[in-house]
Amino acid sequence: MLKIHNTLTRRKQEFVPIEPGQVRLYVCGMTVYDYCHLGHARVLVVFDMVARWLKTRGYRVTYVRNITDIDDKIIRRAAENGESIRQLTDRFIACMNEDAAALDVLKPDFEPRATEFVPQMLSMIAALEEKGYAYLAATRDVCYSVRKFAGYGKLSGKSLEDLRAGERVDIAEGKQDPLDFVLWKHSKPEDPAEAQWDSPWGRGRPGWHIECSAMSSQLLGNHFDIHGGGQDLQFPHHENEIAQSEGAHGETFVNYWMHNGFVRIDDEKMSKSLGNFFTIRDVLKRYDAEVVRFFILRAHYRSPLNYSDAHLDDARQALTRLYTALKSVPAGPATADWSDAFGARFEAAMDDDFNTPEAVAVLFDLAAEINRGRDVRLAIQLKGLAGVLGLLQRDPVAFLQAAPSAEGAGASNGEIDAQIEARLAAKKARDFALADRIRGQLLAQGVVLEDSPQGTTWRRG
Repeated sequence: MLKIHNTLTRRKQEFVPIEPGQVRLYVCGMTVYDYCHLGHARVLVVFDMVARWLKTRGYRVTYVRNITDIDDKIIRRAAENGESIRQLTDRFIACMNEDAAALDVLKPDFEPRATEFVPQMLSMIAALEEKGYAYLAATRDVCYSVRKFAGYGKLSGKSLEDLRAGERVDIAEGKQDPLDFVLWKHSKPEDPAEAQWDSPWGRGRPGWHIECSAMSSQLLGNHFDIHGGGQDLQFPHHENEIAQSEGAHGETFVNYWMHNGFVRIDDEKMSKSLGNFFTIRDVLKRYDAEVVRFFILRAHYRSPLNYSDAHLDDARQALTRLYTALKSVPAGPATADWSDAFGARFEAAMDDDFNTPEAVAVLFDLAAEINRGRDVRLAIQLKGLAGVLGLLQRDPVAFLQAAPSAEGAGASNGEIDAQIEARLAAKKARDFALADRIRGQLLAQGVVLEDSPQGTTWRRG
């Protein structure tokens, strides 16, 4: 039985879908005004892994990952660049898709843009107003009255009293209570026309929180199985989603809430303000994309993920060990065998709140067995199980001989082959000193030679 750590209940629970055999999954996606960073990479890879495992378990999965394509940062960035909002967001959506594809993240079933669901947002705001949860503030913004919703704080564990004590009353905002949040922003004179929509409350644009409530309800229903996102979204974004959705529809919003942990840079939280901010594409210039995916999945999704060059280098070496064990596996797809001990351990790990560190440990145990006996059946099992995580599906020799980064490093494959030929010629001439020097020169360049009766092969160390 699959168990999921539910942020709402703060414990692991057996997963029981609302409809037998079906899972409806919603994940908060990107705000597209800049390149995706490592935190985004973790969200992409983690919930790709979750969707893959649910499908492996036989569920029919409907996966929605939204795109926020209108907000203050987007409007400001487009104005700074002298381009339209659509030009800006289209460009960064394309970049996001390139990054996701490089990380072998499968496309979700739906990837809605917020701007395509404004009518649904207006309907939800109207329902909240009718039920007494929303009001028109003095600023002509429509706000949500947090104190009207009895369950506010149940996801984050925050009480209204604690929240109120930490707030500063700002009369200029025109709210009835500083805890209230904006559902509909009244347009300002400087706002571009493409950032404004007609509404019963005047021209304006939606607040951030209402976007996800409207999109998830439209595509998955008012009540669905799993809602995911980064830990930073737990409060206030996801708390506000619950208040909006349950206030408008009068029923449970989501059964299981999942949040992945922060990415840290050398044990310090990654942020632009600290100057320790890395985009996915910057990292992929230095490291193979599968190494980055492996690095993310090697940690449990709820744990902090500490990024450093040393950790990425270690991930590359570890992935190299796994690919080395696959040299004997036939080309083509491999299917996991769940009947043997390795398959059973892997399945148990993944069913225990998607415990990928333990699942990866099974892969290394398999690799050790393969290296001892060169058992092709076990190599096929290794490839099949790893495929469930989106790993080890490339030609092993191609991976082992690939340059460590997109920028390249050391000698080219052709130069290495030429040096190996020179070493072979030296050995035939019984000039073993030269042969040893060539081996040493290659090793200094990170190239490891492996001699066997069948000849010499090589890999990058």
